[in-house]
Amino acid sequence: MAGSGPRVGVLALQGDVREHLAVLGSLGADARAIRRPAELAEVDGLVIPGGESSVIDKLSRLFGMAEPLRERIAEGMPVYGTCAGLIMLADAVVDGIAGQQSLGGLDVVVRRNAFGNQNDSFETDIAIPELGEPSVHAVFIRAPVVESVGERATVLAALDDGRIVAVEQGNLMGTSFHPEVTGEHRFHERFLDRVRARR
Repeated sequence: MAGSGPRVGVLALQGDVREHLAVLGSLGADARAIRRPAELAEVDGLVIPGGESSVIDKLSRLFGMAEPLRERIAEGMPVYGTCAGLIMLADAVVDGIAGQQSLGGLDVVVRRNAFGNQNDSFETDIAIPELGEPSVHAVFIRAPVVESVGERATVLAALDDGRIVAVEQGNLMGTSFHPEVTGEHRFHERFLDRVRARR
């Protein structure tokens, strides 16, 4: 029922918005698509979905969303970014297109399209101690990878070869993969726990 759970948004400029709205709604959140600063002001947390990071960056500036987003992140609003969303939250991006900007907040360096193109997409199981059992079944689609982690950020998950694919820092969390498409809700639950704690 709308209004009964924490008010959270999914940045709806581009990407897999509906999937995140569905997961958040199933967990009891009052989930809304967010496209304008006035809509952003009404929510207590935000998910930045997967999609094309350079397009999300351009549209966030075009729609006047980039600065309000940076301000809310700096104020401590809980934000969870998947795939392109992780890129948007990174303080630095490697292999971005010319002029590409991120929102920042996560003390990490992220490499865009680190796993190659759409044909190089893959799935694997990852043990994530903070989430308990069972392992997370992770889907990587033109995914980024975290190249380095600063002092303020913490690694949540890495592949067997050591490549970092999930990080968190305070109220910010990012994953290279797409839990919203595999029925994996523990990341969204972790995000909502932070929204409730901040309320």
